Amino acid sequence: MLTQLDLRGNPFECWCPLRWFLSWMVTASLPVEVGRCRGPPSLRGTPLNQLQPRHLHCLNAELQPFQSLPFSSLTAEPFTLGGHPGVALAQPFAGACALLEWDQLAGRFRAPTIINGSSPVACHPLPLGSSLLLIVAQSSGSSSVWRRSGGPGAPFLRLQALGHGLLRRPHSIATARFGPHWYLGVADSSKGGTTTLFRWGGRAFYPHQGLRPWHRDTHLEFLELGGQPALVLCSGSRRPLVYRWSGAAFAPHTDIPHVPDVYAAKHFRLRGHVYLCLTRFLGDAKVMRWEGSMFREVHQVPARGSLVFQPLTLGGHRYVLLGNDFSPSRLYRLGPGGHLEVLQDLLTPSPRAFAPISVAQRHFLVASSFKGTTRIYQHVVVDAGA
Repeated sequence: MLTQLDLRGNPFECWCPLRWFLSWMVTASLPVEVGRCRGPPSLRGTPLNQLQPRHLHCLNAELQPFQSLPFSSLTAEPFTLGGHPGVALAQPFAGACALLEWDQLAGRFRAPTIINGSSPVACHPLPLGSSLLLIVAQSSGSSSVWRRSGGPGAPFLRLQALGHGLLRRPHSIATARFGPHWYLGVADSSKGGTTTLFRWGGRAFYPHQGLRPWHRDTHLEFLELGGQPALVLCSGSRRPLVYRWSGAAFAPHTDIPHVPDVYAAKHFRLRGHVYLCLTRFLGDAKVMRWEGSMFREVHQVPARGSLVFQPLTLGGHRYVLLGNDFSPSRLYRLGPGGHLEVLQDLLTPSPRAFAPISVAQRHFLVASSFKGTTRIYQHVVVDAGA
């Protein structure tokens, strides 16, 4: 007959399967000595006898295949205008931009072509008032800005040619608002190109600042550091460079050490701190945290063959997605301090972007694919302790 139970010295993974044991300890009629939690990070070092069943994480989230669209895509960027969510998709092989929208009758998504071009590498949506601007960057042919006034179904009209003589090979686009003005940044990956910042003048974008020429830039990311606008510029030829806003222009502030081959940077905020997810095709992907004057590494994951390492939120849950060209892509749960926990592998071939979209309390993830079909997953959460 069991008269005493001594589990000290045993590391416990304090997850949902341990709920029954915590409930049993409350009603046990014998002395129980227990150890401490080894994981998850939020409970590490906590004695089991200080926990209650409600403290253990029992919500299991996963992405379930929902729909496949019969085309490849390069970028996927979400937006909302007038309460209507959408995702703009760049289709370089088809020479088109498509707008993903929900078909209420069919209960599915559809993505009609809205703009034809030559080889769009980015179709970036920017809601302005009741209008939707679409900035179309092309690897060949001129880049341009289009406008739609009105709701879904209204036509897009060409507003302007963008960066005539400045942009040779646009690679990525980002927009941000500083004070009363909207700014557009275009990273140029040409050997002789110049990454350029444009400012919205009410009717068109006008060149505002050339950031740096001849560095084959691949990505730029607007963010806020210490309450002031900033941006991070990535290039295959040098370490990522952090710029700070002077009130009229961006000035170089510092670089990010020990990561000379960063393809892209995506930021997120967590408990008052600013973090960067750095994508490296040949090295480990890294999570960096801003420490007041520079970024320092807090986590890294194996990522050879990856061109996207993207933080996002689905149904109130925080994640980071790592897309890979040679192995399954991976979904991570974002934990305290920027640490990542593996949740699920995804089989989207050669992903280049992930975009969340919510429709009628349902949450979806759009995964662009450079070599396969564009895929849509539904975010599902199940209480395993119920």
